[in-house]
Amino acid sequence: MTEDEQPVELPIEDSIDLHTFAPRDIPDVVASYLEAAQEAGFEEVRIIHGRGIGVQKERVRGVLEKSALVEAFEEATPDRGGWGATVVRLARLRSS
Repeated sequence: MTEDEQPVELPIEDSIDLHTFAPRDIPDVVASYLEAAQEAGFEEVRIIHGRGIGVQKERVRGVLEKSALVEAFEEATPDRGGWGATVVRLARLRSS
């Protein structure tokens, strides 16, 4: 693995902006982010996918629909990004 291929460590916050990621990486980034956000204790997160023609939004929502970590999701309100972002309510982390 070269220096350029090293994993990037990002702080987990209540939102993630996907503009900096390659489109092919979006499904894996979203899945990893959901896991980390749930582990960090977030109940709700915002995924900023951009407005464009809706391709990234559909990719993101495809991951959300299949994820057991997601309780519900909806388009963000205008003050939180409108149709350029999706708000996700995470399932509660179950204690072992």
